[in-house]
Amino acid sequence: MKKLFAILFLLTNSFAVLAQERSYGHGEYFKFRVHYGFVTAGYATLNVNNATFNGKEVFHVKGFGETVGLSKWFFKVEDDYQSYIDKEKDIPYYFIRKINEGGYTKDIEINFNHDLKKATVKDNKHNETAVFSFPKGTQDMISAFYYLRNHLNSEKIQVGEVIEINMFFDKENYKFRLKFLGKEILDTNFGRVSTLVFRPFVQSGRVFKEKESLTVWVSNDKNKIPLLIKADLAVGSLKATLTEFKGLQHSFKIIAD
Repeated sequence: MKKLFAILFLLTNSFAVLAQERSYGHGEYFKFRVHYGFVTAGYATLNVNNATFNGKEVFHVKGFGETVGLSKWFFKVEDDYQSYIDKEKDIPYYFIRKINEGGYTKDIEINFNHDLKKATVKDNKHNETAVFSFPKGTQDMISAFYYLRNHLNSEKIQVGEVIEINMFFDKENYKFRLKFLGKEILDTNFGRVSTLVFRPFVQSGRVFKEKESLTVWVSNDKNKIPLLIKADLAVGSLKATLTEFKGLQHSFKIIAD
């Protein structure tokens, strides 16, 4: 179950191209149930609140995940991710990753200087600080989700289209890529919903079976919220299902039977 919630937060980064309206705002809240079949392994949440960072108006996004029940006894996970995102530019200024996954821990803070294109990474666990360069428009693993929600044009995206975004994670630059598979009607806890389906490309090996082991269903509306994430892992399969939400900026459309 290691990296269970890191997978969830990364998988939500699954969209692209131009939008006309902001898809999220202050007060938005998501809760996901992470499960193997009928067995609940844990829960993860995402919260958005207004804040200021170095005098700039930002959204402070908090992502938290933890195992529950028997899963917690067998493999305790507590993952805390935070990002401070410029409201106008949709770029991150500050990122926090503090995790404990079965005793595997990390405590990292990243300050992004977009003028210099430099990321200052502070590793609190090892008491180390280092500076890295990054490409223009780089996102962290939380800000990417919100950036891409604001920049998805579901009318123009084509089936089979591959989307790329620059991401800086821990101490490395990544080219995050995903493919649009098409549109699908999904049965959810809230009713039948029109969705956009994406397949992120991931590194196969210890965690995932192969490079195309993930599938993400996103609401086909102005909110662009993740409703279901399915991952085929090296051992078994995993789902993250949206169970609660509030504070959406737009109406959430349910298809009437």
